[in-house]
Amino acid sequence: MNSFFKVFSPKDKKFQPLFEECGGNLVSISEALLLTLSTTDIEKRKIYIKEIERMEHIGELIRTRVFLKLSTSLITPFSREDIHSLISSLYDIADHMHTAAINIDLYHVVDLNKPMIKMAQLLIEMCKDLEIALKELKTFKNTGLISDVCLRIYKGESKADSLCNHALAGLFESETNAIELIKQKEILQTLEMATDKCDDVANVLESILVKNA
Repeated sequence: MNSFFKVFSPKDKKFQPLFEECGGNLVSISEALLLTLSTTDIEKRKIYIKEIERMEHIGELIRTRVFLKLSTSLITPFSREDIHSLISSLYDIADHMHTAAINIDLYHVVDLNKPMIKMAQLLIEMCKDLEIALKELKTFKNTGLISDVCLRIYKGESKADSLCNHALAGLFESETNAIELIKQKEILQTLEMATDKCDDVANVLESILVKNA
């Protein structure tokens, strides 16, 4: 059965373009998120957040298109369950980055700390790696590259955990305004959850490799 799927994987014109579009969209969202966290200009920040909102909607549309194709396609490049898990996990990354950006605006957070920026930089690296891995699903010829990407994702997620934990410890020591502490804690944890979702995608990719490579 795996050999059967391999025959059709290089010819897939339904799902692969959507995977690649999703990967590129995630990179764009992560880059806009870093701009959101880096600027002190409130009006510019609102523009970046609006752009993130637009791209998150694109991600949602891509996910819907994949689900529709799953319901109408007789042949898929790999198992339906793995396709469903992959596109769902990819969208979860976009959703959490979007949530972090929206909360910055809703909570009227003015001072964004360096750990937030560092986590946004990590998310860019992780999303760019995922974009590379998603392109490799086209042929499964370079499975080693996908494995390397997964390893970097796991390391990035661990680094994000450490950044978040140290940042929260610092907040509890230095922030005397309880409301401000809660706001920043929420944003930090949402950013960290976005890296967790990258980790989820890496798990799905490894599962796909085991079954199809």
